[in-house]
Amino acid sequence: MDHHDLDDDERELARLVREFAEEVVAPQAYEADRTHTLSMDVVAQMGELGLFGLPFPEDVGGQGGDYLALGIAIEALARVDQSIAITLEAGVSLGAMPVYRFGSEAQRAQYLPDLVAGQALAGFGLTEPEAGSDAGATRTTARLDGDEWVIDGAKQFITNSGTPITRFVTVTAVTGRREGRKEISTIIVPSGTPGFTVGPAYDKVGWRASDTHPLTFDGARVPAENLLGERGRGFASFLHILDEGRIAIAALATGAAEGCLEQAVDYSRRRIVFGERLSSRQSIQFTIARMQARVHNARLSWHHAARLRDAGKPFTSEAAIAKLTASEAAMDNARDATQIFGGNGFMNEFPVARHYRDAKILEIGEGTSEVQLLVIARALGLDG
Repeated sequence: MDHHDLDDDERELARLVREFAEEVVAPQAYEADRTHTLSMDVVAQMGELGLFGLPFPEDVGGQGGDYLALGIAIEALARVDQSIAITLEAGVSLGAMPVYRFGSEAQRAQYLPDLVAGQALAGFGLTEPEAGSDAGATRTTARLDGDEWVIDGAKQFITNSGTPITRFVTVTAVTGRREGRKEISTIIVPSGTPGFTVGPAYDKVGWRASDTHPLTFDGARVPAENLLGERGRGFASFLHILDEGRIAIAALATGAAEGCLEQAVDYSRRRIVFGERLSSRQSIQFTIARMQARVHNARLSWHHAARLRDAGKPFTSEAAIAKLTASEAAMDNARDATQIFGGNGFMNEFPVARHYRDAKILEIGEGTSEVQLLVIARALGLDG
């Protein structure tokens, strides 16, 4: 792990989480993936380590760190298990961060302590059956009836929405029209709200140990004060949250790419083919060298975006570049590692097979590669 640009505290965090990943996360990863089960014990231990509180200030129960610290932890986890890494990423970026960033004092006091401690999780209800990359096509509606919002609609692919400790989901909903355009607002819907149904978990290609469900809202009523942030600012708020989330996803993808690299190096040294080590072949050496270059570039990219964000500077384009670069690195390294492993790479008990299945979603979730390219192009003034 070439963390040359980290200070001593950041290096110590990387070492600590890497150790936790090796000793606690890795041993359960195969079985969790096979049975499509998120280990709540592992989640609880991550909470005890303070991982869910990393980027939050100490006055709300956090560790006083920043987004770089969060990314370091996510990267270290993703080396061995992307499902656990995405559980942390979504728990922080999509669960707790909207409440911290846009919540009222009352909302922050009610929800943040448990979220930041990892004792509760929350989902982020943005994607719908008819609204993926085009989030402006949101069809879920919320209308005020007296002092309550009445919510109708559906969301899909929502992470951490059905765990035993899921406290609420934050949903985007159309709350009216302004100047002929949809007014989109953000509303907190607590678990167990009548009319709010969490559907059965998906049968996914990858990330099979993470918790993902479709949600339906049929006349679900919540208090008017469950509005998160300003009415009509829901879309803008979520774009900011997604910008940050892309840095964290880039960190996750970098960890996945590194996990594949390490597995390939180790296997090529041990594997004997035609009387010689696989690692002695120049074609294999060159393949692995390219894998290392991808990890290096992906890490530089997300570190740069995280440092910009933590310094309060604009980072939208850099976050998009980081996610694009790192997700492609994860996909390419997973494919190359699987090829180096040969037939073994096609067997699920080998981590590279799991990375091969898991990595594809990195080019889709929290903004597809095409969306990242659009963001980068617009930053270059190529809009319209």
